[in-house]
Amino acid sequence: MTTPVVLCGSLGSTAAMWEPQRAALGARDVVVVEHPGHGGAPVDDVPDMAALAARVLAAVAGPFSFVGLSLGGAVGMHLAVTAPERVERLVLACSSPRFGEPAGWHERAATVRAEGLEAIVDAVLGRWFTPAFEEVARYRAMFVSVDREGYARCCEALAGWEGEELERIAAPTLVVAGAVDPTSPPEHARAIAARIRGARVAVLEGAAHLANVERAEEFNRLLEEAL
Repeated sequence: MTTPVVLCGSLGSTAAMWEPQRAALGARDVVVVEHPGHGGAPVDDVPDMAALAARVLAAVAGPFSFVGLSLGGAVGMHLAVTAPERVERLVLACSSPRFGEPAGWHERAATVRAEGLEAIVDAVLGRWFTPAFEEVARYRAMFVSVDREGYARCCEALAGWEGEELERIAAPTLVVAGAVDPTSPPEHARAIAARIRGARVAVLEGAAHLANVERAEEFNRLLEEAL
């Protein structure tokens, strides 16, 4: 019996972002952990990455493999450092050891609380996908479905993320980057992998931040190998 695979996505996404991976994961036991206020999840108090990671540990029993993209990748890094006995394999996609300056995240949280996600959706979609991607409308709908307070609280958790103690990660790790991702570019993936013993890096050409969607076939092949 294989261990469960936990999927944890980007800020502003729901379980729908993982639809391109469903076939590749086949008969595996898959658990998708929604961030607070995302996909109908309760708007929990999540002051830091530890609180987001605790929600994962509460959602699945025993050891698991973890696949996280962007914010989900940061959650996975924290889990692999603080609960190594639970994380058997780790896939970190389009993530960073640090997501910019804290002030920017606090500013975004304030904007979303005041004006809603519609105020930032165009800018976010411009980072999620390349201009060639043709299904932007469905992901716009997904993004604006997220609760503004849940989104803002996740912004504040990201503001404090520093990628501490990545050298302690022992789980076999794959780090994936989109070649033209402006949020978490390939150099961020390489910086993560350089700090994790034995980690390998794969860069997907023609992909921006949601590389699992825009280059699903290539991403799925890497995912199957890593798991």
